[in-house]
Amino acid sequence: MTHRMFRPVLAFALTALVVAAPAAAANKEQKQLMADVRMLQEQAQQLQNLLGTLNESLKAATARIDTRIDEQANATRKSFADQKLSLDNLTNDLRVVREKVDDNNVRVSSLTQELDALRQAVQQPSAPRTTTTEPDTAGAGTALPAGATPATPPVAVGTSPQRLWDMAYADYTSGQWDLAIQGFDSYIRNFPKSDMADDAQVLIGNSRLNDGKYDKAVEAYDTAIRNFPNGNAVPEAYFKKGLALQHLGQRDQAREAFEYAVKTYPDSDAGRLAKQQLGKP
Repeated sequence: MTHRMFRPVLAFALTALVVAAPAAAANKEQKQLMADVRMLQEQAQQLQNLLGTLNESLKAATARIDTRIDEQANATRKSFADQKLSLDNLTNDLRVVREKVDDNNVRVSSLTQELDALRQAVQQPSAPRTTTTEPDTAGAGTALPAGATPATPPVAVGTSPQRLWDMAYADYTSGQWDLAIQGFDSYIRNFPKSDMADDAQVLIGNSRLNDGKYDKAVEAYDTAIRNFPNGNAVPEAYFKKGLALQHLGQRDQAREAFEYAVKTYPDSDAGRLAKQQLGKP
């Protein structure tokens, strides 16, 4: 009977032991997992702290780099500004020097022309005057006989090109056409290589044109075109020649002169005025 009672107790104990063993193992495994989780959390926290430190270091390095870049940019801008200022100063100095050189060249050219005039006056003996010119008692702008050419008065020794030009141009602006023609003709004869010689010849034509001597005006403009083909007054010579030809009733020849001025000198004032004449009915 004792053995019969012991067997159930033993079975119960064995059953409890079997049930308790897996529970203890599960509890141990859970504790291990919790320990691993805590370790991972600690490592994650350490990584977070490390990332924060790296981020702060990166921000500091970026700030230093930005500051260095700004300093270099400012230094570069200042260097460029200094170089530009120096270049501007050199350009201005060069312009001043060029202007002075041009002014000196003009003065040298004028003095050369005056010296040539003096040399010619000294080398050539004064010719006796065989004709007597009567004073102009009829007033300024008195017309000469048809076909007559104004006599060119002698130029006083030492008269400069500018002085001779100014006297002729004063007669031109005051409407004294014959005197202006004499002055400009004298200018061309005495200073044929002057830069203003072509202008003087065109002004002779303008004097003829203003005086109503249109055929003589055409001749004067043709002389300017023929003798000074590269002169800056040639465009005006073509345009004014066209006007003179219009007054003479030579419409086709006038159109040819205007068309040449428009085609050859389109950007000049004479070319634009000639284009306006071609547009008129």
